[in-house]
Amino acid sequence: MAPQRFHEQFDQIQRSMPDVPLAMGPDDSAEFMYEKGVVLVRDGEEAGIVEDTVRAHFTAAPDLDQDQVRRAGPRTNRSGITRIRVGNPGEGGREADRTVAQALRSVREREDRAGHRMAARNHVVHIAVNACPGDEPVPVPLSEPLNPAPAETAYDTDTAVGVLVVDTGLMNDYRSCGLLSHTGGDAQVQECDDRGILQQYVGHGTFIAGLVAAVAPNTDITVRGSLNDAGAILESEFGEKLFEAVDAGGWPDVLSLSAGTSNGRTDGLLGVENFMRELREQRTLLVAAAGNNGSATPFWPAAYADLPGWEDSVLSVGALRSDGEFGACFTNHGPWVRVYAPGERLTSALTGFKTPVPYVYQHSTYDSCRYGFRYGCTCRHPRHTGVLSDENAAAKPDQVMFEGYAQWSGTSFATPVTAGMVAAHMTAHKETDPRAARRQLLAANTGLAEVRGAHVPALRPPTWRPVPVVRLVPGS
Repeated sequence: MAPQRFHEQFDQIQRSMPDVPLAMGPDDSAEFMYEKGVVLVRDGEEAGIVEDTVRAHFTAAPDLDQDQVRRAGPRTNRSGITRIRVGNPGEGGREADRTVAQALRSVREREDRAGHRMAARNHVVHIAVNACPGDEPVPVPLSEPLNPAPAETAYDTDTAVGVLVVDTGLMNDYRSCGLLSHTGGDAQVQECDDRGILQQYVGHGTFIAGLVAAVAPNTDITVRGSLNDAGAILESEFGEKLFEAVDAGGWPDVLSLSAGTSNGRTDGLLGVENFMRELREQRTLLVAAAGNNGSATPFWPAAYADLPGWEDSVLSVGALRSDGEFGACFTNHGPWVRVYAPGERLTSALTGFKTPVPYVYQHSTYDSCRYGFRYGCTCRHPRHTGVLSDENAAAKPDQVMFEGYAQWSGTSFATPVTAGMVAAHMTAHKETDPRAARRQLLAANTGLAEVRGAHVPALRPPTWRPVPVVRLVPGS
C-alpha cells in the first residue's frame, strides 16, 4: 500500500462527499474508509439496545459526550439498518475516529451474548476498493482491436442473457459504439468538471459494459449509476441502491459488481445483509470483484462466496496479469477468491465516439512498484506527470484525449470478463440457470494460474489475447 496514493484518493472521495466527514481505519491504517461519528446497527429492537448501551458507556466516561448519542437515520428501511450518531463528525482529522471505536467497544459484551455482531462502522464502498486504483485509463486509437475481441456469437432477443452492472452509469453517447447496441441504463450524472475535463472513474461503467458485450454478445446489459460519487457510496446507502437496481428491471441472470470494501471481519457487511439474504433466495448469480488491495483479507461482498449458504449464489473474482500466467500485483487473493480472469491492460470502450473528451491524470507516477514487483505492473503504467491533489506539484499534470477506446487495469475488469463467460456458457449450452452455468463452467474449466505461489482456477476468454509483461532492469 502506498500511503501517498491513498491520501490522494481519500481527498478525491472526500471532495465527492463534502457533507460526510470520513476517517480511515482501522487504527489509522489505509485498509478502508468510513463515516466519522456514526455506527451502523440493525433497525428495530437491536438498534435501541445498541443506542442505550453506547449512551451508558459514554455517560460513565468523563471524556466522552453522551449527549451526542442519538438516532441519525430512518428507523426502518428495506436494507434493515439504521445509523446512530455517537460523536461530532466535524471534530478531528482523517485519523481513526475515537468515538466510533469506543462505541463499538461498548457493545462487545452484548454481541458476545447475542452471538452476532450488533454494530459496525459505516464503510465507504468503492470501485477502487481501498481508494487505491491499479492504474488509470490510457487512450488507444479506434484502429486498435478490443481485448477481449468481440466473440462471433449472434444476438437473439428471445435467448439473450440479462446482465445488470452496478457501477458509475453510461457515457451520454455510448450508443455510438456499436459494441453497446444492446446496452441501456442510467446516464452518468456529471461527466466533466467545470473545465470540461472527464472526472475520475467516469466511463468505468461503460468500459465494463463493453467487456461483457465483447465476451458475451448475446446479452441484454443494463448499467445502473449507483456509484456516481467518484465511484463511492456509503455502506448505509449501498444495500438500498442494490435493491433499487433489481427493482427497476427485475432480478437479472447475472449481476456484475466491481465494488466493495474490506472491514477487518469475516462475517460480511451490515449494510448489505438483507440484500444478500434476498439474493440467496433468487436465481441471480452475483459476480463480484475481489478488490485491488493486494491482500488476502476478505473483501465484501465478494467474500460471501466463502460463507455457508452463499457458495452457489456468489462468484468472487481476482485479476490475472497481462500475460495471464500470474495474479496481477494489485489483486486481492486467498482461499475466498474462487476464480481469476484477465484484468490487466484490457481494451474496451470508455466513451462513445462522437465527442472526444479530455482527461487529466489524478495520481503521480511511482519510481518503483508499490508492491515490490520487478515488472511493469499497473502502478507504473502509464508513466505520467503531476497529481491534481498536490498543490505544490512540480509539473502540470498530464492531459490526454479519449475518443472511445481505452486500455485499463484493475480487478474491476476481471469481474465483467467472468460475468461474460458465465453468460456465454448459458448461450452456448442453452442453460437458463446462471448458478448451474457457474458450476458447469468451473467444473469444465482446466485453466490454472499461479497466484502468490498457489495454483488457482483461471478463466481466459477465447477472444482474449495476452499482452507481454515488461521486465524491469535492476534500479529502473
